[in-house]
Order: sequence, then structure tokens, then C-alpha cells
Amino acid sequence: MLGFISARQAGLDDPLRLRRAESTRRVLSLELNKDRDVERIHGSGINTLDIEPVEGRYMLSGGSDGVIVLYDLENLSRKPNYTCKALCSVGRSHPDAHKFSVETVQWYPHDTGMFTSSSFDKTLKIWDTNTLQPADVFQFEGTVYSHHMSPVATKHCLIAVGTKSPKVQLCDLKSGSCSHILQGHRQEVLAVSWSPRHEYILATASADSKVKLWDVRRASGCLTTLDQHNGEKSKASSEAVNTAHNGRVNGLCYTSDGLHLLTVGTDDRMRLWNSSTGENTLVNYGKVSNESRKGLKFSVSCGCSPEFAFVPCKSTIAVYTIFSGELITMLRGHYNTVDCCVFQPNFQSEDGVCLSLEQLRIITELYSGSRDCNILAWIPALREPVLDDVSDKSLRRQHINPAYEDAWSSSDDED
Repeated sequence: MLGFISARQAGLDDPLRLRRAESTRRVLSLELNKDRDVERIHGSGINTLDIEPVEGRYMLSGGSDGVIVLYDLENLSRKPNYTCKALCSVGRSHPDAHKFSVETVQWYPHDTGMFTSSSFDKTLKIWDTNTLQPADVFQFEGTVYSHHMSPVATKHCLIAVGTKSPKVQLCDLKSGSCSHILQGHRQEVLAVSWSPRHEYILATASADSKVKLWDVRRASGCLTTLDQHNGEKSKASSEAVNTAHNGRVNGLCYTSDGLHLLTVGTDDRMRLWNSSTGENTLVNYGKVSNESRKGLKFSVSCGCSPEFAFVPCKSTIAVYTIFSGELITMLRGHYNTVDCCVFQPNFQSEDGVCLSLEQLRIITELYSGSRDCNILAWIPALREPVLDDVSDKSLRRQHINPAYEDAWSSSDDED
């Protein structure tokens, strides 16, 4: 570590290299934070979590009880033991609360003054954070499984919505109406996700085993239907036979650079796709247990080398390296099925200089929500004391997780 800092101070190394190395180390050492609680408000399972991208301070949760809760994650007391307090909630007594399970919550990507929620009560609601009143409500004919706003869009304000209908709805925040519909799926749409790289590109996943990529500017809409066999199973492969999984596809997540797309299905498989070509990269993650009948919310890291995927797996969170498929660890702490997790990545200062290591520690976090009604916080473990004896160092290297090797090949020698 001292080697990275010295090289950065001398101008011999890219400042981001230190950030990537430290971010990777901290993700690899994530453990349940026994000193931090998240106030328990939900009376039933937690389906969805989202942390606002502006400050990384406020988190939303949505539960099967129809309740939405807004938490402050900052430790204002500066005490080692503290509880993330609920600042406010839209509970059962609220006149505009959802009547049934809240499946997705999302902050408006550009400020904390607005957030969105969708529910099994067939509605998508746009909320004013300050007043906790809905600024707009979109009604649908069927159950709403998922919705998503683009994190990078500057030329449109479209919210993609997946419902029990096979038609993907696009709702325009500016006009307050459904602007148009994307047709192509044959069963309910369980997950939707805008590309973080191209503002008009949308991915959708359905119970019909298909994942489609769309350019919403095009009249025909659909760019491609992902094929797990890359066209080899049928040389005359057509859109009609292309399937991404051998079961319902209920989870989508782009990598942070938007170059790849991860999908999960009820065939207990996770697949990595090249988002430009639509090619299955054939990374083998082994069995990824997925018994969810609705959308599964999983997350990816940002700024690490390698990058990681955090996937709910029964009562645990499985951590995989995205491009090699290696299962790094299983995070255990929940007592029931985990349905969602959200990763809080590192941030840079505006001038591009890496934040201090202490600041990195504070904001390198993972939160998970479960049917046990709990939200758990996972943070990096404290560093082990530096060993002075050379033989002890050698012994420790023999047992070190191989994922550490590239990033930390010389750090111990330079400490």
C-alpha cells in the first residue's frame, strides 16, 4: 500500500490505480458490520433497495408490506456503534401508500428531491421527497414487476416499466403519460435496465426466457434477442428461437461501464453478455441458485480490478468475479431468503484525485434486504497487523485469496 501511495505522490503512477487496488481489497474483505444496525421498520420482507448516487448518503427500501422507508446512512454521532435511522416512511396509514408489495424503488439519478416506486397494485408513483406526496401516478393493467430510469440520460426522461403484460411501457416524466410501447416479449416482463453507457439503449428480461436489447429511438425498437448458444444450436437461428436462459429471466444488471450485461434466470444460471454484439461470453459461474418467482435485484462493483457481482442466493449473498466466474465468498447473516442488495461504490473528488483511504472505508459498503425483515450492512474488515517475520509473511501469502495477487503483489514488501 505504501508503494502505491509513494508512487502516486511522486507522480509516477495513475491516482486511480491506488483507488482500484484499495477498492478491490476492501470488497474482498467485506463482512457483516456488527457495530451498525439499520432501523427495522418493515413488518414483512424487503424486496428492493436503492442508494442515491449524488451523495451516497440516503437509502430507500420497499417491502412486501407496501411500505417505503428512507434512511440516513451517515454516522452523525461518530460513535463506533450506531443505528442508521429512518428519516421518514410512507406507511400503511399514509393516504397515498401502495396497497400491495413494493417491488422497485429508485432515486431520481440527478438529485435527491424525487424518487420513484412501483408495486403489485399496478401503479408507478413519482414522489416528492420533501413532502412525501406523489407528484404523479401511472396506472397499468397488470402487476408491475420492475421499473428503471436511465442514470445517464440528458435528452429524455423515460421510465421503463415491466409488468404482467408482455409489452414494455415507457413513461415520460415530462408529459406525464406513457409515450410508447415496446412489443416483442410473449410473457410478463420481470426486469428492465437502461444502459449506463448509451441513454437510448434498454435491456428487458421476461418469463419467456428471452432478453432483448432495444434502441427506443427506432420504430421497430428491438436491436437483438440474446442467444445463449450464439447461433450455434440452430444455424438458421431466428429471433423466435433465441433464448438467454432455459427458464424465466428475472434479473438484469449492466457492468458499471455498460460494456457487459449480466442476467440471472430460474435455470440457476448467470450469464455475461457483450452488450455491443449480444454475444454470450460463456463465463461459467456454476450453479447460481435462484428460486424467485419475481424480479431479483442484484448488484455489481465499480472501480475494482477485477469487478465483482453480488447476487442474492437463498439466505446468503454470493460474490463472484464477473469476468472469470470465480465464486469468491458467500456472505452469511440473514435468516431467510435475500431478495435484493445494493453496492455503495467509491467516489472521486471533482478534480479526479482519489479520496483518502478513511473516506474510502466509509463508502465501500454493501446493503442487503431479506424476507427476515432486516437490512444488513457489510463493510470491509479491518486490516490485519503487519507481520515482521519473513516466514510468517511467506506463510500468509500461501493462504491469500488468489484474487488479491495482481493488485497486491508487492505491497507487503513495501509497507
